[in-house]
Amino acid sequence: MRAPGHEPERGSTAIPLVAVVVLGVVLAAGAARLGGALVARAQADAAADAAALAAADMLALGRGEARAVAAAGETASSNGARLVHCACRGLSATVEVELSVPGLSAFGGSARSRARAEIRPECVVGCR
Repeated sequence: MRAPGHEPERGSTAIPLVAVVVLGVVLAAGAARLGGALVARAQADAAADAAALAAADMLALGRGEARAVAAAGETASSNGARLVHCACRGLSATVEVELSVPGLSAFGGSARSRARAEIRPECVVGCR
C-alpha cells in the first residue's frame, strides 16, 4: 500500500541520465577532434622539416634555387602536404606547407607549418 499523497516518481532519473550521456558524447567528440588536430600539426611539422631539408640539400649541391623549390614541393607532396611558400636564397631555405585535415572541415580543415634549413659552409666543404 502506498501512503496517501505520495505519487510514484517514475522516470525521475531519466532526464539527468540522458543529459550526462549527451555531455559525455560531446566531450568525447571534442577530444577526438583535438587529438586529430594535434596529430595533423605534427605531420605538417614533419613535412615542413623534410621539405626544408630537401631544398637546402639542392642548394648545398649547387643545383640552384629553382631546383631547390621543386625538391621542396616534391618532398612536401610525398609527405601528404602542399608547399605554400618556399624562399630558397643563398645558404638557407624557408618553407611553409599546408596539410588537409579530414573531419575538421568546419574548423578550417588544414594544418600549416614552417621550417627553415640553413647550410653551413664548413659542412659543405667537409662533405665534398
